[in-house]
Amino acid sequence: MTSLLPAATPTEIFYPSSDGEPVAETYVHLYAMLVTLEVLRQYLEGQQATVLANQFMYYAQGYPKLRVAPDVMVIFGVAPGGRDNYKIWEEGQVPSVIFEMTSKGTQAQDQVFKRTLYEQLGVREYWLFDPRGEWIDGQLQGYRLHNDTYEPITDGRSDPLKLRLEIDGQLIAFYREDTGEKLLIPGELAQALRTEAQARQDAEARAQELEAEVESLRSRLRELGAEEG
Repeated sequence: MTSLLPAATPTEIFYPSSDGEPVAETYVHLYAMLVTLEVLRQYLEGQQATVLANQFMYYAQGYPKLRVAPDVMVIFGVAPGGRDNYKIWEEGQVPSVIFEMTSKGTQAQDQVFKRTLYEQLGVREYWLFDPRGEWIDGQLQGYRLHNDTYEPITDGRSDPLKLRLEIDGQLIAFYREDTGEKLLIPGELAQALRTEAQARQDAEARAQELEAEVESLRSRLRELGAEEG
């Protein structure tokens, strides 16, 4: 029987999208990663950019073992939307910002191997967030590329993202530099929408009340006019 599938060639190289390992070390780290992903995804919506989380980034064509899976990475100058994995040579862009949700167990890898790799790749900013406060004083430490070398970020802001970063418990809080507005996390956004909907209902109800009062006043004026006539 003849196969309808194309025959594999010796030059084909498989780049896996998963290794079967857990997505995050703990629920706290997973939640921080997913919230950061969603907040930045909403913030960059409509721009020529994408935000990916815990997906393999391949950085050497032809070498599928040379890969890393940043917790959250922001890439500008590429088509929006998700990918199964990210190959730098295909997309033509290196991530501008990478976030790692670090812990005592991943400290060495995050602080040495990944920092060195991202620095060599030209990632403009590298942020380490320690949601449990296990080893980073203040929970958050960023590095910005300067003359091809990472230097500690001391101004609390992300230059590529145009956002100010603060700690909010076990999450990173992001604030727009242009307006000072906080980027709402999914729960806060849902509450804001509920509050807005309630305010709209209250306004509509008040408008109806005012309309009824005006109509009542008009009726009374007509009655007075009829009595005087």
